[in-house]
Amino acid sequence: MKLSYYKFQLPKELLADKPSEFRDESRLMVVNRKDLSIQHLQFKNLVDFVDCGDVMVANNTKVFPARLEGTKEKTEAKIKIFLLRELNEETLLWDVIVDPARKIRVGNKLYFGSNESLVAEVCDNTTSRGRTIRFMFDGSHDEFIHTIKSLGQPPIPEDMYLRRGIKSYDKERYQTIYASVEGAVMAPNTGLHFSHQLLKRLEIKDVNWTELTLHIGLNCPIEVEDLSKHRMSSEEMHIDGATCDTINNAKKNGHKICCVGASTLRAIESAVLVPGKICPFDGWTNKFIFHPYEFSVADMLVTSFHMPQSSQFIMTSAFCTPQLLHHAYEVAIAEKYRFSTYGDSMLII
Repeated sequence: MKLSYYKFQLPKELLADKPSEFRDESRLMVVNRKDLSIQHLQFKNLVDFVDCGDVMVANNTKVFPARLEGTKEKTEAKIKIFLLRELNEETLLWDVIVDPARKIRVGNKLYFGSNESLVAEVCDNTTSRGRTIRFMFDGSHDEFIHTIKSLGQPPIPEDMYLRRGIKSYDKERYQTIYASVEGAVMAPNTGLHFSHQLLKRLEIKDVNWTELTLHIGLNCPIEVEDLSKHRMSSEEMHIDGATCDTINNAKKNGHKICCVGASTLRAIESAVLVPGKICPFDGWTNKFIFHPYEFSVADMLVTSFHMPQSSQFIMTSAFCTPQLLHHAYEVAIAEKYRFSTYGDSMLII
């Protein structure tokens, strides 16, 4: 498939820049792959599509307050950095994205905090916008992380940040209620719709809830027309034996497996041992899924309404065929569904 096939016109007014009042009352489009039907419901109706013994798999990654704003030495020009990953705990070496990149060079010192309480030095250029920086901090690593968290802001997507900045509710709402393993710089969007009440209803119905961890990085745009030549950035992921047993046993006994979000689906597929079975995983994945692709574990997918030509949109297309997803998105636009991070959701059955 070619990248250009996944382009569509998305009206700007359909980009959601704030969450719905209640997590589980966003809209839910249900797309049936067998009869090609489409239903329009609310997210809390998700419970009606799973049965006793089915498994709901979610990504429990927790968003790190990765956005820092500061100034550059001498010129005092305002700069932003986006923390990606810590490379060395002892030397406080980090991979970051910088903005504006053209002004930040190797050797520059960067200052953060109202009283310049945190200082970093640029050590290397990694990409056009990427840098490796070393923080200068007199204290323990735990104290350093505490300082970063006190200065950092929720890393909401750049398009939303430019439209309306950071809001007070982002700290809570740009995080799933079951987030527990810190390390992501982007939230697993679909999981943002789950409420405590919905999780309780799933429990009452004896639907098995299990979790894995995939620390989502920045969404890098796909820049090649031939999708087979695209290389995803590696992301850290962990699936333990208990989660594998829950999924494999349910699959063996004829129950449905429902993945919550594209990141969960990609993690599951990265851990496939033999068709229909996954094994424990502790490492990194750069798996990129596009049509045609045969999914052997997931029977259902809950996902968001993604941006044109994004890796998430392309992978979702592979799950339900590109033709069906294009049609569903045409309906979604006509029905004014909300797209992107705080937007509405889709259940593919």
